[in-house]
Amino acid sequence: MEAGNSLEVDVNGEEIFIVDMKILSSFSARLGKLFGNLASSSRKLKVIFDNFPGGSHVFELMARICYNNGTIEITPSNVVLLNCAAHYMEIGSNSPEKLNLVDQTEKFLEGINYWTWSELLQSLKQCQDLLPATNSSFLLEKVLGCLVGRLTLPTLASSFTCSSNNSSSQLSCDTSSTCSMRNNWSQTTWWFEDLLVLNANSFDKVIRMMMSQKLEHATIFRFIVFRLKSIYLSVKPAEECKITEVSINLLSLFDRSSLSCKGLFDILLAARLKNLSKFYKLKLEHLIGSMLDQSTLDHLLVPSPQRKHHVYDVNLVLRLAKAFLLEGSKMSRNQWSKVASLMDSYLIEVAPDFLLKPAKFAALVMVLPDSARESSDRLYQAIDMYLQVHVQLSEEEKMRLCSVVNRDKLSAEALEHLAQNSNFPSRKTLQSFITQQSRSNISIHDHFSFLKNSSQSTFHSDAKVEQEGLEQILIYARRHGHSKKIDNLETELQGMQKGVAEWEKVCAMMCSEKRIVTKPSLHGLGKARSLPKLCS
Repeated sequence: MEAGNSLEVDVNGEEIFIVDMKILSSFSARLGKLFGNLASSSRKLKVIFDNFPGGSHVFELMARICYNNGTIEITPSNVVLLNCAAHYMEIGSNSPEKLNLVDQTEKFLEGINYWTWSELLQSLKQCQDLLPATNSSFLLEKVLGCLVGRLTLPTLASSFTCSSNNSSSQLSCDTSSTCSMRNNWSQTTWWFEDLLVLNANSFDKVIRMMMSQKLEHATIFRFIVFRLKSIYLSVKPAEECKITEVSINLLSLFDRSSLSCKGLFDILLAARLKNLSKFYKLKLEHLIGSMLDQSTLDHLLVPSPQRKHHVYDVNLVLRLAKAFLLEGSKMSRNQWSKVASLMDSYLIEVAPDFLLKPAKFAALVMVLPDSARESSDRLYQAIDMYLQVHVQLSEEEKMRLCSVVNRDKLSAEALEHLAQNSNFPSRKTLQSFITQQSRSNISIHDHFSFLKNSSQSTFHSDAKVEQEGLEQILIYARRHGHSKKIDNLETELQGMQKGVAEWEKVCAMMCSEKRIVTKPSLHGLGKARSLPKLCS
């Protein structure tokens, strides 16, 4: 090699090559553009490639091809690498015909349908590693399309099941006998383990391709669950998190009939171990909640993430039940009954937990309407059990729990037990408590309605007073446990505050125009400002 023709090439900081610039630039249009005018220079020349596709190994392979005057054997194991390198170095139509590497590799790729399953998997891994190199995305689509096409040919599946021995899969379980293990699998699931190599981007593409090619939705869903439950050691936590988010997004594309509650809870448990955003967790919970009638008690017994509060994650179950309520108008009577029975079973299960606070248990008890239950026997059983364990409850807390039981829906046996149950107050006492609660609710509602109507016909000074009155009512509601009305009251208070601001603007404008405004009288204002009797 002549001194003036030597070129130092730094490839991705991995390795430095000394090559003949004249030989490589005769094939590579990229090098020709860089050093075409310096071919006769005696200076030491160097080029640094920071993102050469495939790294030093692929550069060396490409250099050998140039030194061999274009002689190369293209195989399924190197065609992806050579194609990306050829595009990067511009060894295409401007190169000598014997080494138009772009055309040669793309012509070879036309026979991809004849490759073996293991060759496709190897090319898939190469494509993922090469991203975002030039043309790698196109190659990835081509390889994934062929892989998915194989899965739609179940009669031919057995001929592609055994992957090459150099697979880089590392699972938590023993994979030394991959092929023998697959022989025991269903013919529709033999490929699950092989496709664990998919990254988040490829995973999303594959699932969408499967659905577009009418692969059975139930099988695709099983693969998603399998992927999320598998521990794939070569994937970083951030990538695992992204795959989980992609999976949750994809669930909306499935027929509901193809989703199993067990699978969804498996995804939920996998998601709990990852640092997912709240958006994706709630999205998954809403889907599970809409199918709550298909769940079992074992599904709901999820350990609490904070054991110091309670044994089981009752907050999760509350969110699932509320998600079901959102879909309630679409549910049949049978579905309501199943969910009521499930919730009663759950209540009986969590009632003995001495760490479960009264407010949380009450929320579980009251989350479903009374109309959902045909019988109150098991609800009564759960509350009775809770009262036996939590003897420190106040009388008001006991009343609130016991008032939920509809005695008209108790069996004769349950009524007989209730009559001798000292933990439960009498019907008369309960009725008095319920009446008192109803009156306070009505008082709050009537008083608030009056304030709302009057605020629409008063000016700034009166609106300010009414706003203060509503704030007092809100304090009263919080003090007396009217939690269901607080959210609505706060919303209306915000609306009234906006109204006050608007009146201020109107008054300022009227004053600036020097108009005389007669303030209207408001009958019954004193009544509107008064608080319910229970506040006194």
